[in-house]
Amino acid sequence: MPADLVLLSARLLDPGTGRLLPHTALAAEGGRIGFLGDDRDARALAGPGTTVVDLRGAVVTAGFTDGHLHPVSGAERTMGVDLSGCRDLAAVRTALAAAVRDLRPGAWLRGWGLDPNAFGAAPVATAALGPVLDGVPALIDLFDAHSALASERALELAGVDGPRRFEQGSEIVCDADGRPTGLLLEDAACEVVEAVAPRPTEAEIRARAAEVLAAMAASGLTGGHAMDANGDSLAVYAALEAEDTLPLRLRIAPWCRPEASDADLTELIRLQGTGGALWRVAGVKLFMDGTIDNGTAWLETPDCHGRSDHAYWPDPRRYTRVIADLHRAGVPTATHAIGDAAVRHVLDAVERAQAESGRAGGGGTGSGTGGTGVVRHRVEHIETVPDDTVRRFAPLGVAASMQPTHCCEFTRADHTDNWSRRLGEERAGRAFRCRDLWEAGARVVLGSDWPIAPYPPLQVMAGARHRRPADLSLPPHGPEQALTPLQALQGMTVCAAWAAGEEDRAGRLAVGHRADLTVLADDPLRVPDTELAALPVLLTAVAGRVTYRAAEV
Repeated sequence: MPADLVLLSARLLDPGTGRLLPHTALAAEGGRIGFLGDDRDARALAGPGTTVVDLRGAVVTAGFTDGHLHPVSGAERTMGVDLSGCRDLAAVRTALAAAVRDLRPGAWLRGWGLDPNAFGAAPVATAALGPVLDGVPALIDLFDAHSALASERALELAGVDGPRRFEQGSEIVCDADGRPTGLLLEDAACEVVEAVAPRPTEAEIRARAAEVLAAMAASGLTGGHAMDANGDSLAVYAALEAEDTLPLRLRIAPWCRPEASDADLTELIRLQGTGGALWRVAGVKLFMDGTIDNGTAWLETPDCHGRSDHAYWPDPRRYTRVIADLHRAGVPTATHAIGDAAVRHVLDAVERAQAESGRAGGGGTGSGTGGTGVVRHRVEHIETVPDDTVRRFAPLGVAASMQPTHCCEFTRADHTDNWSRRLGEERAGRAFRCRDLWEAGARVVLGSDWPIAPYPPLQVMAGARHRRPADLSLPPHGPEQALTPLQALQGMTVCAAWAAGEEDRAGRLAVGHRADLTVLADDPLRVPDTELAALPVLLTAVAGRVTYRAAEV
């Protein structure tokens, strides 16, 4: 049978070794790499329907996988005004005023990407935005997607006139007189206002998701670990695949919240393995805390404002029992844990689950859903942890899923940013310990957490290597925690495959492995750290099907 895809005159870079293979051509058939060899033999495998591309010396590597992103919910979130480039309140007000001028009377304003550093020393509150939102129902996501600012009119429409009690670690922030400031912390509080705000139609969400996913493919991504299945996102993936417009391979982890019942947990277990050819449910996402910027992380000792002193789960023991139930069922978990206490509790829970069940969590080549007795759990974010916690990941076989661009874009080497000020010098000094975790034997998986930070994988890898913002305007934050070029590449290939239990069929250039491929204009291991993000992506392919092709190829 003829090959589906033949790539000629290429430099083939295997992320497993960091070396160029002694071949110049690759052929894919049935979604897998079926041949590695020379151009002449590869040409012989082509038929009338084969896509044949002469790469003229470009570099082919295993396809990049984003270890943590939110494609559909992110697509919906980013349909409002983009505030991610606003560095101070004046810029925020200007952007909002322009958006208000374009609104129909009575229409809602939605925004996203608001950085709390823009407020400087002022409280994060709607009053700081001035009169620009007077009379306008507005809901603006802060950059972390764990908090939002609601205007007075939005609060009025939602019936919010004071504090409320929630079953999870959420808060409607109020002033000393009990009046809401507009700041909503964590999902339950945000959902009070979101419930009365208009939502885009299913068709609008699907169209926006298709646009986002196509752009992701053009950036070099061939896959992603989607950390939610909220709303109708599974139906969106199914529809896009039915239309042959799904350009990424997606592994999806639905949420398990503190209020989940035993029946909810049973349903999450039932969902495992469902999906389509390029997307499937594999794992469960949980939250152990919120964010340091909001004061909703869980720290061993409170932050400098006396906050971040408790878990997202009102009863952390319930979380431990849920992890045990999922582990026993062979379901891998991914837990958002930012603060040192949160990370410690997750590792304690995994260790207990492994001891009780006798089911391993480390090596092997299972599916990650119990097929070989291996269940691989993950901790997401890990923003500040002490040495003893760093050393626990490898023995437990727990992957460290990290987003270096969070450090690059939202913190500063001089610790004048909101995140660092809240933590204080000691804890801010152990920020995003990618290198320490790697050297301690942990599998470090890299991702963007889009829409929190930009998704281009080369930018993510560049941030892991130079620890500076994308515009290189600031010195590196914690340069001793930078990854090497090979480590950064492996974080989005080899390690991502391992975390999914798929290292026997993904993340490498080898016969029999998936033909998920990223083609670059040059060798990413030899391009300078500060130039990596601008390296041109020439082609991406998923299962041997081209999902993006630059005009010059």
